[in-house]
Amino acid sequence: MEFKEKLFLFLAGIFLTSLVLGNVIGTTKFVQVFFMTVPAGVLAYPFTFLATDLICELYGKKRAQTMVWIGFIMNFFMLALMTLGHLLSDAGGVSGATSTFEDVYRFMVGNTVASMVAYLVAQTVDVHLFHFWKRLTKGRHLWLRNNLSTTFSQLVDTTAILSILYFANNLGENVDSPGALLGLILSSYLFKLFFALFDTPLFYLGVWLLKDKVHEDPDEESWGYRGFAKEAL
Repeated sequence: MEFKEKLFLFLAGIFLTSLVLGNVIGTTKFVQVFFMTVPAGVLAYPFTFLATDLICELYGKKRAQTMVWIGFIMNFFMLALMTLGHLLSDAGGVSGATSTFEDVYRFMVGNTVASMVAYLVAQTVDVHLFHFWKRLTKGRHLWLRNNLSTTFSQLVDTTAILSILYFANNLGENVDSPGALLGLILSSYLFKLFFALFDTPLFYLGVWLLKDKVHEDPDEESWGYRGFAKEAL
């Protein structure tokens, strides 16, 4: 397997692992990061945007968009497996933490449905905005298009998922008003915004180190789904 395909698998693996893990953990726990209160699942989320932007820059829009759709499907595959475990009878005397499994499952269902609606919209916005800014700047100003696409799509994602969870009563008892919800959205978004800016040097470093090794025109239409057999959030 060529280096560029191994690299794509690695980036896709980071994307998928971060995405699925974030939905499993979800809002089961909120953590304090400096002055920000954020769901523990959000800790994995910035890596999805870093992986998406690297794949956009190195491999093009089609691969990135395909990965977005596969990530969407994989989360429901994970949900189906968890639902199967929920429906099957408990082997009494053998299970070590049935109540823990059920608690995680209960939260995960709401988290997954809400986050997948938000995720599909936000990741699609991220991919299209990235290439919109790339065309507008004629391939220049990598920092600008990376941050503009990521920060806006993260605002869309954060607002959508927390609003859905709020109306589904899947947040803590202290989040009992639109004002409390707005504060939670602001904290979560500031966390994502901080890491969106923090990952910029990582993005530059990745493009600088890997661009010449990939040897692929990211806007070439012919790649399309030729590599989809390997490809596989």
